[in-house]
Amino acid sequence: MQDFTQFFLYIPGIVIFLLGSGQARTWFSIVKNGSAAEGTIVRSEHVVKKDNKGRDTFNYYNTVVEYLNPKTGHNEQHAIKTPTEYAPGQQVRLVRSSSVNDVTILDAEENSIFHPLVITVGGALMILLALWQNQGKDVYAMTTLAVILAGAGICMIWHYLGIIRRHLVPIEAEIVDTYTRQISKSTKIIRGDKFTYYPIVKYSVSGRDNILRCHMNADSEKQFTIGNTITLYYDEAAKRITEKKAQISTLIIGIALTLLGVLVGLSVIGYIFQ
Repeated sequence: MQDFTQFFLYIPGIVIFLLGSGQARTWFSIVKNGSAAEGTIVRSEHVVKKDNKGRDTFNYYNTVVEYLNPKTGHNEQHAIKTPTEYAPGQQVRLVRSSSVNDVTILDAEENSIFHPLVITVGGALMILLALWQNQGKDVYAMTTLAVILAGAGICMIWHYLGIIRRHLVPIEAEIVDTYTRQISKSTKIIRGDKFTYYPIVKYSVSGRDNILRCHMNADSEKQFTIGNTITLYYDEAAKRITEKKAQISTLIIGIALTLLGVLVGLSVIGYIFQ
C-alpha cells in the first residue's frame, strides 16, 4: 500500500508535464513554420463512417477554408480535416504544418494563463516534489513547493497585467446560431445523451461583419437564445477578438500564491539557519 501511495504522488506531475509538453510542441511548430495567413471558412461538412458493427471509424469535419496565399498572391481553398465544426464565414488563423505546402487551422483559444513551457516546467517540478517527498528530503521538497507556488502566482499576475496593457475595446456580438457537441452517450449507468452548446455570433469591426464560434459554452441551449447579444473584447493592436477581459480574481489568486510561496521559502531559510 505504501509503494502505491508513493507512486500516486507522481501522477499529477506526470499528467501536467505531458499536457504542457504537447502544447509546447504545437507552440514550437508555430514559431518554426510561422503564420501563413488569415482565412475564411467556406463550409464545414460532418463526415461519419462506421464499420459493420456500427462503430465509428471516421468522425471529423471536412472544413474548406479560403485564404490569400502570401507567396502566390492568389486566393486558394484548402480542405482540412478538423475535430470541431466551424461556422461558414468565420475568420480563422492558418499556420503552416510540417509539410511546406500544407496549412492547418490554429484554433483561436482564449489566452492561457500559463505558457506551454511554464506548464511543462511546472509538471517537472511537481514530479521532483514527489521524489523529494518519497525520499524524506523535506528541505528540498519545501523549496520546490515554494518555487511552484511563487512561480504560478507570478504567472497569474503577469497574465492579468498583460491583458490590462492591451486596452481591450468591448463590442456587442449578436447570437446567430448555436453549435451542438455531443460529449457522451446514454448508457445503462448514465441516462440520457449529454451535449455542450456553443454560441455562434456575428460582430462588426471597422465596418466588416465577422462570424465567430465562441469558446464559452453551456449544457443548455436556452442560455444562448438566437437574437440576444453578448459582449466580446477587441484587441486593436493585435486585431484579435477575445471573449474575456482581465479578471480581478486572477490577480488576487496570483498575489496570494506568490505570498504563500515566499512564506514557504522563508520558512525553509529559517529552518536551515536555526
